[in-house]
Amino acid sequence: MPVIIFAACALASAGLAVRFAVRGPRRLYAVFKPLTMVLVVAAALAAETPVPAAYKTFILAGLVCSLAGDIALLAPEKGFAAGLLCFLAAHVFYILAFRPAPGHPTSMGVLLPFIILGLLMFRTLTPSLGRLKLPVLVYTAAITIMAWLAAGRYVEYGGARPLLAFAGAVLLLLSDSALAYNRFVKKIPAAQVIILGMYFPAQLLIALSV
Repeated sequence: MPVIIFAACALASAGLAVRFAVRGPRRLYAVFKPLTMVLVVAAALAAETPVPAAYKTFILAGLVCSLAGDIALLAPEKGFAAGLLCFLAAHVFYILAFRPAPGHPTSMGVLLPFIILGLLMFRTLTPSLGRLKLPVLVYTAAITIMAWLAAGRYVEYGGARPLLAFAGAVLLLLSDSALAYNRFVKKIPAAQVIILGMYFPAQLLIALSV
């Protein structure tokens, strides 16, 4: 029951964060964006863990790093590098959570669509990246691997929790792709609605996979 309550509160807070991101005031967006992730972390903490303890630990670490990234990105220019590092760390923790067990290699066939999407996105971004080309390449590789491993885990094991993690990973990949396109290539109409509308559910789905 606490998980359901925290998840419902996170969704309500996410809706308010999106509303204030679009219409202001900015100070309320700065409250509800991190608050949403605090509630997502609380939902993961409250779960009665049927998954391995290490999985829950890595997911929680990823969620906390994402919260730190959200706070850093409240200053979009000054905090961009710090935010990128925080989210890169989050993806590394998610990779550690989703990595296959010994003797259960993830199918390389599952990787192909993620490689294609990652390469297309990086190629699209490259002309506008300048000195950020290498950091963005590393970040793109990390989030692509993260989504691939989540997909492979679902293919290997099936079940509700791996499906939640897979859906969350894909939404997170799409949200970050939209954010990068909006920042470096061309402004997207209703960008905040699209980006945050995928980002918050993505993190909540990953949290509920523990």
